[in-house]
Amino acid sequence: MAEKKTVKAVKAKDKKVKEKPAKAKEVLEIEVTEDEAEAEEEFNQNETAQFSGSYIKAVGRRKQSVARVRLYEGGKGIIMVNGLRANQYFSGEGASIIAQPLKATGHARDFNFSVLAQGGGKQGQVIAVRLGISRALLNLDPSTKEALKVNDFLTRDPRQVERKKPGLRKARKAPQWSKR
Repeated sequence: MAEKKTVKAVKAKDKKVKEKPAKAKEVLEIEVTEDEAEAEEEFNQNETAQFSGSYIKAVGRRKQSVARVRLYEGGKGIIMVNGLRANQYFSGEGASIIAQPLKATGHARDFNFSVLAQGGGKQGQVIAVRLGISRALLNLDPSTKEALKVNDFLTRDPRQVERKKPGLRKARKAPQWSKR
């Protein structure tokens, strides 16, 4: 019996030794990402200085989200949303959804955009920004209307959350009906 206990103790010690180096590697990776984040912040600060001069305004909306878009001509294709780059502010596919009208019209690297997005959730803000960018492109160049309209980038989605009614739990959900 005593021999079995010592074997188990040795195995447990081996597991602990393997875990320690893994933690050290994780710490090193975090430090590298912090340096990258600082360099990226400096890069973002330099990019925001290019938003000056005349611009074209447009507004996009979706549910409770409102996006006020400013289009600056002669840019590099930079889209800043609430002071952050679009791919930082909108995680996942949000940045690619925002850029769809630019790709459809062939203006992917021609303009800079400064966007103030407020209200709602992230997905509603993404669609609101896309609509605002589409409207700004339309104001600048009316010949882009066909390309934008075919892809439904100029359509404002009218769906809203339905209000709660008295006597119901939600807009339409009723409490459980009982016979007696």
